[in-house]
Amino acid sequence: MTWREWAHAEAHTIRGAGRWRTPRDIDVHAEVDGPVAFASNDYLGLTRHPAVIAAARDALERDGSGSGSARLIVGSRPVHSALERALAAWKHAPRAALFPTGFATNLGVLTTFGTPGVLVCSDELNHASIIDGCRLARADVAVYRHGDLEHLASLLRDRGGRRALVVSDTVFSMDGDAADVDSLVELCARERALCVLDEAHAVLGPEVVVPDDADVLRVGTLSKTLGSLGGFVAGPARYIELVENRARPYIFTTAPTPADSAAALAALGVLQSREGAALVARLRSLVDRVRSCHPSPIVPFVIGDERSTLEAAAALLDRGVLVPAIRPPTVAPGTSRLRVTLSASHTDAQVARLQHALADVLGELHTA
Repeated sequence: MTWREWAHAEAHTIRGAGRWRTPRDIDVHAEVDGPVAFASNDYLGLTRHPAVIAAARDALERDGSGSGSARLIVGSRPVHSALERALAAWKHAPRAALFPTGFATNLGVLTTFGTPGVLVCSDELNHASIIDGCRLARADVAVYRHGDLEHLASLLRDRGGRRALVVSDTVFSMDGDAADVDSLVELCARERALCVLDEAHAVLGPEVVVPDDADVLRVGTLSKTLGSLGGFVAGPARYIELVENRARPYIFTTAPTPADSAAALAALGVLQSREGAALVARLRSLVDRVRSCHPSPIVPFVIGDERSTLEAAAALLDRGVLVPAIRPPTVAPGTSRLRVTLSASHTDAQVARLQHALADVLGELHTA
């Protein structure tokens, strides 16, 4: 079989399974007259905050459109170090290292510490970047049942003298549920395991408190809560130095653009202000309107069947609401869902439209 024949066959297989996808261009300026999107990770609406835009514009004019090289060659700029210091302070850690994306951060961290002779324990619902980081690491990998700390404890007890690394999202991207972070950190400290926590979606918590006897690395992204682009890891200084010297996605990748980094730094300043607290409170209130006491702005409505989920998403779009249909391989077969994500920038009228549309569509689905 030639490469062209193989490519056509693979495309035919995907189409035959009903899982062919294409990007959808969204003009954010068209939402006045078009559908309201409940699909963005811009949880606090900071991508269009005046201070964030101004910081990016100033950096673009001062330092140009790109960094020109990797950090360890000539790509590091003062804004990168300033952002790292601010991120470390935000996460109550001695140091932080900046990456071009959150995905690259997980690849870099897990391959740095997941060396031969290490057992990596990963929650079964962790993000794809964690899964791929585990695959690229040269460590042994064990997957524990979602949120099951007893299962995790048994894996750690039976590791046969190997050093252990436990990695988990703190908020899971498709279910929007939260890990029991305090118990997870406590278990890792007791078992002398390195704990890697990915806080990409943790705009509403859970808060992470690191005891003195725990080894914890905190991974984050700049593209969600902070409305920019990039990723970082924060933790003990020696661990971050190892990342800078061993993580291939850090060493061999062009540094983040000055504009993205300046935007993230400005967004962090907003987040830590009274305005930021008000935005978080606003987001909390909107989530409670859709699903009371849900721990995150990711609110799933599990339908199960792929075709029914696609039809429900299309019906919502007809009602002026854009909610993506999430289906395999992103989620397990039989758990296809509508994935609503809320932002502090949504208006009360827009959330009311969402609620009414969901009630209509899901009601019709249940009576069909």
